[in-house]
Amino acid sequence: MQRNVLDAPKPAPIHDVVKDYYGKVLSSSKDLKTSACTACDAPPAVVRETFKLIPAPVLDKFYGCGSPIPMGIDGLTVLDLGSGSGRDCYVAAKLVGPKGRVIGIDMTEEQLEVARAHIDEFAGKLGWQPNLAFHHGYIERIADAGIAAGSIDIILSNCVVNLSPDKHAVLKGAHEALRHGGEFYFSDVYADRRLSDEARRHDVLVGECIGGALYIEDFRRICEQVGFVNPRVVSRAPIAVEDAALASIVGDAKFYSITY
Repeated sequence: MQRNVLDAPKPAPIHDVVKDYYGKVLSSSKDLKTSACTACDAPPAVVRETFKLIPAPVLDKFYGCGSPIPMGIDGLTVLDLGSGSGRDCYVAAKLVGPKGRVIGIDMTEEQLEVARAHIDEFAGKLGWQPNLAFHHGYIERIADAGIAAGSIDIILSNCVVNLSPDKHAVLKGAHEALRHGGEFYFSDVYADRRLSDEARRHDVLVGECIGGALYIEDFRRICEQVGFVNPRVVSRAPIAVEDAALASIVGDAKFYSITY
């Protein structure tokens, strides 16, 4: 099936914009200019209780837009695409238990440093050493980061696919990495229409998870192309672009945080 031209690889500098924004510009979620990266529904009670065990620096550097972590994953192998500071990986590590495994992949070294630095502290609070690791890599090329085809039970992603210059490659790689019957749980930012070139190229809008937001119907088409069945919506919430200058660039487009 022919790929949509909208999903062709974009120039690598987009990666540099994202790494700079999340590694150097933002100190915490309080620095964000829109609600896109914090538009989270209340997670299940067991997840909220796990947050209490996670070291503060990991929580402070978290920039997600939903709660894509499923229940009933004890003993499974979980992969988090664009794991950032590692918050969702820490939660998943507790849920999979001592017999499970959790891998986070991120391209931003500053975020990986935070994620790796607090594993032992988290283990002390759990009372056991989690099988938790963070790899440097790009979510468009997870095989290069050591993820073998058919090796993963559950894939998570939280407000990251929109930051990728090649969303088709991300979803295709995720499909290939999953074992038969495996599932992809993820939250991301979507638009009710295709965005202007100006919005798609604006560094702050890209960093805020708005500029790279897929038109919802284009997302569904990509899922079909790579082999996923019809995505099921778990939750959906509107996103406010409150900065007047940014709002003028996106125009009439409406944005939503959707968890599938």
